[in-house]
Amino acid sequence: MKAISILSGGLDSTIATIKFTEEYDIHAITFDYGQKSAKMEIETAKTISSSYGFKHHIVKLPWLGKLGGSALTTEDRIPRPSMEDLDTAIARETARKVWVPARNLVFTSIGAAYADALDARTIIVGWDKEEAVTFPDNSQKFLEAFNKVLKMGTLVDVKVKAPFIDYTKKEIIMEGYGLGVPFEATYSCYEGGELHCGVCESCMRRKRAFKLAGIEDPTLYRF
Repeated sequence: MKAISILSGGLDSTIATIKFTEEYDIHAITFDYGQKSAKMEIETAKTISSSYGFKHHIVKLPWLGKLGGSALTTEDRIPRPSMEDLDTAIARETARKVWVPARNLVFTSIGAAYADALDARTIIVGWDKEEAVTFPDNSQKFLEAFNKVLKMGTLVDVKVKAPFIDYTKKEIIMEGYGLGVPFEATYSCYEGGELHCGVCESCMRRKRAFKLAGIEDPTLYRF
């Protein structure tokens, strides 16, 4: 049976996808929408797909990056919240600065098109409880609503599966450790450098998750 994975090469999407390797013939999709980290995300997802035998597709969406003025796709400075800021209203404000209009809605809709065309019955995503606090398109409500739309929007019986929808980053790291995921092969940084910057929100959440899980962080950070 086939499944479509929305694979950025980050911790969440990578571990979620690897969780289903024994169950599905996986077609992974990585998006280039003009984000600063596009090159590294594509390289990472390609390497992971090759290692696990996933078929890998790159979808370019240059128009998406031109909408909304996200710091991910413009020359604007990427916010650098402190570790203490991650669970406060400050994180909700910084999230707005990196918000790409309807990104998960667009990505998952394209995943649905691939599923419809390839007769795949599952779309795998890395949405999680921790990021749902600042990004509503990671939430349980969004998942349930999207699956209702899929019933009428595709000819195949396809559903989005988000195995970590109720997980924190710490719990995702622990799951990945149990699966033997090569953490060093994943990429989370918003900045897009060869080394993780270590100071953007995504890097900070990555650092904190390893620390809370009590698992050695193999990531090389600039700061």
